[in-house]
Amino acid sequence: MKITRNLVSLAAGIAAVALSAGASAEPLKIRIQWSVAPAHITPLITQAPKEIYKHYGKSYVVEPIRMRGSGPALQGIAANELDLGGMSIQALVRGVKRAKLDLKVIAQVMSGGVKGYGATEFYARKGEITKLEDLKGKVIAVNALGSTIDAAVQAQFGRLGWKPGTDYQIVEVRFPAMLPALTSKRVDLAPLLTPFNLIAKKKGGVIKMFNMREALGATETLQWIGRADWIAKNRAALVDFLEDNIRFRTWLYDPKNREQVLATVAKVTKRPAKNYASWAFTNKDNYREPNALVNVGRMQKNVDDLVRLGILKEGIEVKKHVDLSIVKEAAARIGK
Repeated sequence: MKITRNLVSLAAGIAAVALSAGASAEPLKIRIQWSVAPAHITPLITQAPKEIYKHYGKSYVVEPIRMRGSGPALQGIAANELDLGGMSIQALVRGVKRAKLDLKVIAQVMSGGVKGYGATEFYARKGEITKLEDLKGKVIAVNALGSTIDAAVQAQFGRLGWKPGTDYQIVEVRFPAMLPALTSKRVDLAPLLTPFNLIAKKKGGVIKMFNMREALGATETLQWIGRADWIAKNRAALVDFLEDNIRFRTWLYDPKNREQVLATVAKVTKRPAKNYASWAFTNKDNYREPNALVNVGRMQKNVDDLVRLGILKEGIEVKKHVDLSIVKEAAARIGK
């Protein structure tokens, strides 16, 4: 009986260890905000072929969470409802300065206005508006307050001495609803991301007023930003995630995968693949750094410019809020 009891105890102990090991092996769920695809690559991550990854489902999984822009994403980070936000420079500064959050940038998502690549364009109705000055007192659409789009509008009109709320009105509109809002005269100026600008040009009746490059120059438009304590706690899984993300970026831009990539974009956006064939993940698109490295110098210039233009009341020393060690370790693993 004593032997039996010992065997039972031993079996129970082994089972407990096994259960503990199983619990510790549960992959980290990374909740990542995105607003529009394929500008935000986050929703494509989960739909890409899993064979391109090495760690997905083992050390981490991704849960894409759709939110309109950087402002709501910052609120989600503050409320611990998100782990990473695909957020703008303004969101980083306001999170650090206003919300007093200890935030870190770990990777680039997208850069806008980079020479040799595309830049988001702003359109008005042809015939009603011929120059920027005609937009005084008009309604301007942005995707979200505090976004890079919002900053571009304020920068462009700031050069005319105009202020939002006094010389023009800003309203928030989802990117897919921008063109209908413009053509139905609910707004007078709207940013049309590709392919919406291509659709607008084909239909006619619109005029391009300016683009992001003209408003702000080259910008670190979106980066993955999270709480410093969460990042430190989950660093190992994040290295795995970014290692896989570098593989994913290679897959996106490899011509051999073009048909599969376009099919994936079509599945996520629920629009025909042909809408993306001429531009998505080419030099007509925004720029995505192959190793997900943030351009810290460009980001600092962006912050300084926004402070100079009065869009941000105060700036930050960007390098104190960027941790490139994670993505550099990820790149080193695969010899990049």
